[in-house]
Amino acid sequence: MKAVKIHSAAEIELARAAGHAAAKVLEMITPFVQPGVTTDELDRICHDYLVNELKVIPANIGYEGYTRTVCTSVNHVVCHGIPSDKKLKKGDIVNIDVAIIKDGWYGDTSRMYFVGEPSVRARRLTDITYQAMVAGIKVVRPGATLGDIGDAIQQLAEGAGFSVVREYCGHGVGEIYHTGPQVLHYGEAGTGRVLEAGMIFTIEPMINVGKAATSVLSDGWTVVTKDRSLSAQWEHTIAVTATGYDLLTPWPEGTGDYPAI
Repeated sequence: MKAVKIHSAAEIELARAAGHAAAKVLEMITPFVQPGVTTDELDRICHDYLVNELKVIPANIGYEGYTRTVCTSVNHVVCHGIPSDKKLKKGDIVNIDVAIIKDGWYGDTSRMYFVGEPSVRARRLTDITYQAMVAGIKVVRPGATLGDIGDAIQQLAEGAGFSVVREYCGHGVGEIYHTGPQVLHYGEAGTGRVLEAGMIFTIEPMINVGKAATSVLSDGWTVVTKDRSLSAQWEHTIAVTATGYDLLTPWPEGTGDYPAI
């Protein structure tokens, strides 16, 4: 089991600076997500902005052999989609996941985008996934448990008729990209590790229209729903404070229909 670090106030500020930088990338790329653009092009735009404007390091390049700056997960892709020359089309939904390194600290966040007008089902899935992430975030405070987070997410998602992906979870982040604790997006309230002020971790539920089962494509990265149903994901990085939580990856202007938390 990976260690869980309790961060000082000064360390949380360093993590915040990294988180804000990562969030700026997702804000910047928003107007470029249009029908006809390729995810390769989106990756290049994000990379150039990261390196040339923000002056930070793309955390994903070289991570366990990954070669791109962002992950782009379209429609039935659950997570870790590799940018390609395939063009986005009207009605697609896409998650862009970015991680950066600033002054030795990692920032990690992702959000959903609509390509043109989404279907009713796609919008509802995206809405419910956002609400599930928020429900998980809202229970974060000292004395709560990891199971409280998972339970809040699972109850909301499954109550809406959707399923929660089991194989992938949130994680501790800071000076290390992926560390403890593991933050499951399902579970039983009152179980698991008790949260303490100074913990930093992501909450990033992956919710499917169909069944929860997933598989990994032959590229070794791309995770898809086995039944080819739509999947959505949102991700924020959270610090546990003395009185609750602090959002380290806020989107500067909110996110369209999805207001800032």
